[in-house]
Amino acid sequence: MATTIDSTIENPDLDGHSNEAIGQGQPGKAAAAKNYRGFVGGVFSGVAKLSVGHPFDTIKVRMQTAEHGRFGGPLDCLLQTIRKEGITGLYKGASPPLLGWMAMDSLMLGSLTIYRRLLLENVWTNRTFVSEETVKMNNLPSFGHGLAGIAAGSTVSFIAAPVEHVKARLQIQYAAKKADRLYSGPIDCAKKLLKYHGIPGLWHGLSATLIFRSFFFFWWGSYDVLNRYFKEHTSMSTPAINFWAGGLSAQVFWLTTYPTDVVKQRIMTDPLGGGLNDGTRRFPRWKDAATAVYREGGYRAFWRGFVPCFLRAFPANAAALVAFEGVMRSLPE
Repeated sequence: MATTIDSTIENPDLDGHSNEAIGQGQPGKAAAAKNYRGFVGGVFSGVAKLSVGHPFDTIKVRMQTAEHGRFGGPLDCLLQTIRKEGITGLYKGASPPLLGWMAMDSLMLGSLTIYRRLLLENVWTNRTFVSEETVKMNNLPSFGHGLAGIAAGSTVSFIAAPVEHVKARLQIQYAAKKADRLYSGPIDCAKKLLKYHGIPGLWHGLSATLIFRSFFFFWWGSYDVLNRYFKEHTSMSTPAINFWAGGLSAQVFWLTTYPTDVVKQRIMTDPLGGGLNDGTRRFPRWKDAATAVYREGGYRAFWRGFVPCFLRAFPANAAALVAFEGVMRSLPE
């Protein structure tokens, strides 16, 4: 998720972030209050995003990982899931991202702020890289936001990998009855992964997650570009600008990174064997999974399930932003 920004801060700069939020102000009571409000707001934004977006995500993962011909398309996958498993089938694997989102958002926002400040203070204050006017404005350019996005994406990957791993394994359990499933729930899944494969088993797919989240460059870079454009060319309020920029930049992100997500999901749902007795491992390396996807259908195979993912990107992130901003405005300074 793109971490949302507090639009209630006074005098925001061009990209919707206050100078203090980027790390220019001195820490104090105000900064501590903003951190508290952002932490609570992140919880509500995570709930909103999951409520709106998880059914789309379930369809996406099933389209990405199902054997060829199981579903006629996203709509057929949706109808089969509801008919055989009910509405709750669309929310399989929802607990891990819901419980993990608070930590993920907190780490994302905190690390993103730190990386922005470090880039601004150590790279973009050098006039070799930036104009005199930008130095005076004390404003990080869009390319800098993209680089900070890569760093923050890599940082949060160490929390996201086990959460997404458990979620993916739960989402591809097609049995309607719990007794027929390998994992009864997220805790059971995590316990079994740790029991039979240890820490590496739970963090299976970390390298694929790092590759996937390196494309946060396009998310945060485009988010800043869109914020600047809307501020300069429209009369929309800052919350409205962040709403549209957040939703559109999420779609830019998925357009650039989706094939890496397909490979990541294949790796995370690959049998691990051993005591789990879930089959024989097929993809020991990222390259092996990418090659298998290509053999199934050429380049088109890398875009399986893209429609529900793309449709999800805007409303899920827009809902998260609305929830976040509402909580931020309602909590005391």
